Amino acid sequence: MTAPSLDGLRFAPLGRPEHGEVDASTLFAYHEADGRIWAEYDGGDIVHGHLVGTRDGDTLDFRYVQLNRSGGTASGHCVSAVVVLPDGRIRLDETWEWESREGNGTSAVEQVAETGN
Repeated sequence: MTAPSLDGLRFAPLGRPEHGEVDASTLFAYHEADGRIWAEYDGGDIVHGHLVGTRDGDTLDFRYVQLNRSGGTASGHCVSAVVVLPDGRIRLDETWEWESREGNGTSAVEQVAETGN
């Protein structure tokens, strides 16, 4: 069964992976339409980041680029599995690699629960 759309959902990393730059204070805003996904992200060491790619069932395949607080840019490739958690929120289990420098790893981001009015 395919997980629901990511459109309009926000995600935060569960921690900072080795070789990574995002951490729990980085917030991702996802969009999805017609098998395409994209997101903007910032927070923590990231001033601005953007990802763009595709979704096939419960698999995301995308490239990302980002600018960090020290003025450095970086880019890479990520494949993520979309997982529906028992409470109905979504987790993305990520396998990524830098293309602009050495390093790769795994990480996870989870949907940030929306607060009521």
